[in-house]
Amino acid sequence: MSGPRRVLVVGGGITGWSAAAALKRRVPLLDVTILPIAPSSDALADRIAATLPSILGFHDDLGIGLEDAVLRTGSAYRLGTRFHGWSGREDDYVHAYGPHGEAMGSAPFHLLWARAAEAGPVAPFDAFSAAAAMARAGRFVLPQGDGALAAHGFGLVLDLPRYVAMLGAFCRHVGVRVEPGALAGVERASDGGIAGVRRDDGSTLAADLYLDCTGPAARLHGQLAAPREDWRRWLPCDRLVLAPGAAAELPPCETVEAGTAGWRWTGAADRGEVLAEGAPSIDGETIKLAAGASLEPWRDNVIAIGDAAVAIEPLEWSNLHLAHSAIDRVIAMLPAGIPHPLERAEYNRQALAEARRVRDFVLLHYVTSRREGVFWQDVASTEPPESLAHTLRLFRERGRLPYYEEETFDRDSWLAVLFGQGVRPRRIDPLAEAVPLADTLQAMDTYRTHLAQAIGHLPTPAAFLAAQSRKLHERA
Repeated sequence: MSGPRRVLVVGGGITGWSAAAALKRRVPLLDVTILPIAPSSDALADRIAATLPSILGFHDDLGIGLEDAVLRTGSAYRLGTRFHGWSGREDDYVHAYGPHGEAMGSAPFHLLWARAAEAGPVAPFDAFSAAAAMARAGRFVLPQGDGALAAHGFGLVLDLPRYVAMLGAFCRHVGVRVEPGALAGVERASDGGIAGVRRDDGSTLAADLYLDCTGPAARLHGQLAAPREDWRRWLPCDRLVLAPGAAAELPPCETVEAGTAGWRWTGAADRGEVLAEGAPSIDGETIKLAAGASLEPWRDNVIAIGDAAVAIEPLEWSNLHLAHSAIDRVIAMLPAGIPHPLERAEYNRQALAEARRVRDFVLLHYVTSRREGVFWQDVASTEPPESLAHTLRLFRERGRLPYYEEETFDRDSWLAVLFGQGVRPRRIDPLAEAVPLADTLQAMDTYRTHLAQAIGHLPTPAAFLAAQSRKLHERA
């Protein structure tokens, strides 16, 4: 192997163990070592239980199935997020994963829905999502068959301690070398990078490449003075308060409710509030937020992963996804020899493009809100980043969305939030006008009827998990 032979992962939370597991599993010739120091309290990728559907692909690449990732770790399934009070009205909407409705000819469903909504009263956009319909009904099933329940998406709600223990056991199984101890310091190299990591017992761990999974403190990457992009003018919430307790029953989605100066959520495993300066204090563990991203997450021989590279509030639960995506990018772009500046530059370009697009998606909820109050009006009146402004201009004109290569949330996710927040295109697209309105309305009614029939007999999330667990034990 002509590239980096030794990789040291520093960080022992979900991010660190995930990085070590993926590197060793997918590049077996690497000598992968982990210094599993405890994650910092502000490392949201290691603290927030809800995940995006992308975690399933990450597990697939490792060879970890649902039985190991869900049943044996006490985790659960989630279908999306219910947003209450964000649009300025008292109604709500569900941002659920997977497709909405069905196209007719060359006309995408969302254009047909927009035309129907202009013509008169119509069921909400999320009423045509299998995942959203299940979430509202309190039901769950994995995708099955070729009908209405064939293609919905779902993420996970992790039991954090048990999930970390599973990842640790997996790392040891695939040959990751575990070096316990505390991080005492960093030894710099003459070329500006890192020569080694000191432990509290005085020993030093050295590698060719270092992955910093230590959270926002970035205890390795932070030594290299990489420039940072500040997003606080757009995302001014400066603290998160984690409160004890969670939902009494296992819900198929979290509920996120807009407040006076921020928002609060209740989920299956946790609950908390994200607040701006001046908001009243509440009881719970307070974590500081400072939205922004490193402009050079890969600097010299150190790569910042997850919260060490990007700080963003957990609205839409993207923190762990960004860590997993960075790990995948490291593996895909692992240099064949001494890293070339162009390789680092391309990695940094992709990583920053993805982070900015996640920022845009989170900010979308704020800038399209019509809530009253100083906080909401200030955020909504702030000129958004050009990338988000372009998206909104294009959508408001004719219902189109731009394509971005480094996109975390797919078209249906953007549409769910845009329509849920009450944003409508100004003009009807010719593709939708090519379909007779009566045919569109009939097809929409038929789709909802079939969806209701498919969901009516489904189990609750708790009952579905219990049935899965029984089958697992019967096979054991």
